[in-house]
Amino acid sequence: MIQRKQTIFLFLALLVTIACLCLPVGSFEPKGMGAENQLMNLWLSDANGGRNFNVWALFAILLLTCPIDVFAIFDYHNRKRQARFCMFSMLMIVGWYIVYGVFSQVLMTGFTFHVEFAASLPLIVLILLWLARRAILADEAMVRAADRIR
Repeated sequence: MIQRKQTIFLFLALLVTIACLCLPVGSFEPKGMGAENQLMNLWLSDANGGRNFNVWALFAILLLTCPIDVFAIFDYHNRKRQARFCMFSMLMIVGWYIVYGVFSQVLMTGFTFHVEFAASLPLIVLILLWLARRAILADEAMVRAADRIR
């Protein structure tokens, strides 16, 4: 059913993912003189207003998790597949952190990198997906136990 607690966890994970897509996840401050560059999920903006789209992979990973989470919300009839989609989305979030770390190290030459608050949002998504998956597997175990009693 759609009103179970795993649906709430999945929906909150979707909302937090969308919020992370819209917020800056880091900033680069030059070691010498200069203005700060902002790292968004889709682009790296400099002080002059120019945008460099070399970091599009961060955006793509989070954008791909959104339809997976939506499909997991509405796939409540097949709990095993719903749990697999949660695990796949969790792996993509871990991949986002790996790509985030690589970009922060590669782009850091000559700059000091500052992590923004929005970089912690995928961790919250990861926790929510883990809670949803745990609730889905608990429901599956309960259904299996009920089938054995009959």
